[in-house]
Parts: sequence; C-alpha cells; structure tokens
Amino acid sequence: MVKLLGNQRSTEWTPTLNITSNASGAAKAARKGDIVMIVDIIDMSTTIEATLDAGALDAFGASPDHISLKIQTNPEKIGYFAAKKALKYDSEVVLITEPRLASREEREKNINLTLTGIKRAGAEIEDIIPNLGAEVVKLLDFEEKVVVAITETGGVAYDVAYNHGAPEVITGTIARTFKKKGAQPARISAQRAIRLAQKFKTGITLVAASSNSYEDILAAEHIGKLIIEEGFLEL
Repeated sequence: MVKLLGNQRSTEWTPTLNITSNASGAAKAARKGDIVMIVDIIDMSTTIEATLDAGALDAFGASPDHISLKIQTNPEKIGYFAAKKALKYDSEVVLITEPRLASREEREKNINLTLTGIKRAGAEIEDIIPNLGAEVVKLLDFEEKVVVAITETGGVAYDVAYNHGAPEVITGTIARTFKKKGAQPARISAQRAIRLAQKFKTGITLVAASSNSYEDILAAEHIGKLIIEEGFLEL
C-alpha cells in the first residue's frame, strides 16, 4: 500500500491519499474513515461511469451471492438502500451483473441477496443486464435510474467498503465512456473524490479492485497522480 501525506495546514484535518487493492484494502480504508474509490476498469467502474454519463441518479456496487470472505459483505443492505433512493425519486433500479452471455434468468441466479433487499424496500426493477463497460448504455435508457453493479471484484470491494463504514464509496475509471474520452474520465474521477473528501474532511483511498489486475493498479496510480496535481494534499 502506498501512503502519501499532505502538508498539515490545520489541526483538525490533514488530507491524505492512499492506494491499495482488494476487498481487504477496501475494508481497512473504510474503517479508517476515508472516502473510498473503487477502480475496476474491466468493467465495473467503467460501466458505472457510463451509466452516470447517461443520466443515472446514483450507482452502487454489491457482492454476488456466492462470494465467501472473512470480511463482511451485505448485498441485501445495499439493494435495500438503492431501492429506497429509487423510491424517493419515483424511479426504478437497474441491476448489472455477470455472466455477459446469458439470459436474464441466468443472471438472476447469483444476485438473490441484492434482489431480496430491493424487494423488501418495494422498488421496481427495470432490468437485469450484463456488465459491458462503456457499451452498457446501448442496452437501455439510464436516465433517472438507480444502478447496482453486482460483480466479483469491483462489486465485492464496493460492498466491503460500504458495509465497513466508509462515509462515501464511489468508483473511478480512466477508460473512455459514453460522454468522456482522453484524460477526462480520470480527471473527473479525481475531482469527484476530492469534492467528497473536502465535504467529509477525510482522506482518500483508491482501491484497485484486484491486485491481479495490472490495469486496475495502473489506473488507481494514475488517478492518484491527478488528485495530487489538483492540489488536494496541499489543502
């Protein structure tokens, strides 16, 4: 884990930036009280970025049913709160999961915990679609929808951070999306994390969803450099 400390300008808050990986790193960052950004380039965080581009109200991540970890996950809780947000805005929930090449019924088989939370809250499910990265916006209209991405790496890391008390869990990507290209996705991801850290007076931890995914590690490091360039550590 890389830890970068900023210059202390206040006795109340010293901005910090950390880069880590895996669900274990997400849990540690959440317990510390950091804003946690999940970086899962192929494809969870890129998928979520594309849905936000396409007008989604909010996006969450959750663990599939079959994941067994010593670290706590609670996809039912995430499904419940995602559904509550949809109800607040008189909207629906869109679920994004694997496998890609499968029927809706096949994709449902491993997301029953999230479905239970949504049904308990009473929200409607618009559809259950595959995790396709930026291409996901071609499948349906995300305008004013609430999204839950249930995936084995990014979704699990998000779930862990959410259920271990992070003040906010977000996603970030460097990949081209529906409305952003070039350096824009990474820059906007960095700025999103900074805004929330300023709001909550916390540090930022970037979590590469899997330490086995070199692209996630490189992307997290790149977003971290942009956060530094934005002056976050000098606040």
